[in-house]
Amino acid sequence: MNPLMTSGLDARRGATALSVNLNLVAMVRNRRPLDFPSVTRAATIVLEAGAAGITVHPRPDERHIRAGDVRELAALLKAWPQAEFNIEGNPFHNLLDFVRELRPQQCTLVPDAEGQPTSDHGWGLTQDAARLAPLIAHVHGLGVRVSLFMDAEPAAMAQARAIGADRVELYTEPYAAAHGTPRQAAQLARFAAAARAAQAAGLGVNAGHDLNRNNLADFLAAVPGVLEVSIGHALISDALELGYRETVRDYLRCIARAADLGRGAGGPAR
Repeated sequence: MNPLMTSGLDARRGATALSVNLNLVAMVRNRRPLDFPSVTRAATIVLEAGAAGITVHPRPDERHIRAGDVRELAALLKAWPQAEFNIEGNPFHNLLDFVRELRPQQCTLVPDAEGQPTSDHGWGLTQDAARLAPLIAHVHGLGVRVSLFMDAEPAAMAQARAIGADRVELYTEPYAAAHGTPRQAAQLARFAAAARAAQAAGLGVNAGHDLNRNNLADFLAAVPGVLEVSIGHALISDALELGYRETVRDYLRCIARAADLGRGAGGPAR
């Protein structure tokens, strides 16, 4: 099995992997000059509860995850060989320094600006392909899988593969905003088409942004072959009420429910 194309737990679970983004834990901690809540303690608990990996998005201003956190998490994950570490960010800022030093299983390239509150769009490969291609090749040389943060545009998927990406992470906020409205079906159709186009081009498919306990199962039931979802803000917010363990277990139940929904709709079981 090619480690650049598969998630660490795919073969054993046969289900979408849940990677927990811990940025919000760090943001709460950073409000005061204290060392809690602990990012590494949060990582330990969510992994014990069944999460398949940890995601962080270190920004140059360190307004949430800090460089020290990234290194401590990398050290922690050595005790969890079945889990994956996904470091995401803009490769033209500080991301590649972490990738060179720590060699995570996956890095997700995201086109966010330095002062941007959160990611809000995918790469535009018409203008970005030429400068991304050598960076992707460099990361491959480090033995790290590359995922590109992309809008759900089927026509862009072949180009993402052509410049060397192993996966795409579909930016799911448009779906989340439409969930529960008359626009939901159209958005699901759009994301399903993008996933199929990505897979036809030889890409794995990840997804993330504003996925939560209310909309996750519907998304995974309709969009084929999603290998990994990266969820942070909603999951950590839920954990304030439910605790880390029960929250992760509930998200895993959503993933399992998606398989049942897919079978009920006549689709393939995951």
